[in-house]
Amino acid sequence: MTSLPIYQQIKQYIIEQIESGRWSVGQRISTEFELTEQFNVSRMTVNKAIRDLVTEGRLERKPRLGTFVCQLPDKAESPLLDIRNIALEVTERGKHYSNQVLAQSQINADEKIATQLGVMRGTKVFYSEIIHYADEQPIQLELRWVNPEYAPAYLEQDFSLQTPTQYLFDACPLSAIEHSVEAVMIDKSKQQQLRLKEHEPCLLLNRRTWSGSNLVSSALLYHPGSRYKLSSTVNF
Repeated sequence: MTSLPIYQQIKQYIIEQIESGRWSVGQRISTEFELTEQFNVSRMTVNKAIRDLVTEGRLERKPRLGTFVCQLPDKAESPLLDIRNIALEVTERGKHYSNQVLAQSQINADEKIATQLGVMRGTKVFYSEIIHYADEQPIQLELRWVNPEYAPAYLEQDFSLQTPTQYLFDACPLSAIEHSVEAVMIDKSKQQQLRLKEHEPCLLLNRRTWSGSNLVSSALLYHPGSRYKLSSTVNF
């Protein structure tokens, strides 16, 4: 006989119904009265079990309609106050990581890029453009500019084997980062690369990184709003 409290047993029962497919996403579950009768418990006990599952995002209450099974969110996530290798993030979530390198070349910095990298306009800089995938689903479009003075072997790297972030971690130990985030509308080309519908929200993370006092890299990281989130934790 299980030693779990009765409300936990009811939670477990509901979860089993969902995970077995007997209650599918969008389907209304048994009413509180029906569960009260089934488990021979008080309405308060059933309510506690359902409340917990609503808080966990598994169930949704709709006034006068009942309680329904939710689609569990499955968003990739990155820390806002730190930098992590996206390949590691994806594999830690049990997903298969892959990427597609769209560009890897040397260019002349225009005024905007020169300002972002702290170099003179016309300076030769390295540029890469990569789509990152989790289980074949695009979750990030990375546009990155790198100062060759601090990462001279950048263009020689095979970024299908290691990400630019991992290479720069090793070549230029990180000392400082600058982040800004905004919601943006993107052009059709980027929509296609990220498999977004027209007007679907997109998060843009603008990142600059330093090694010592050297400004090494500037990057624009585009994320599908429906498949990605940025988070932060601050301890006081």
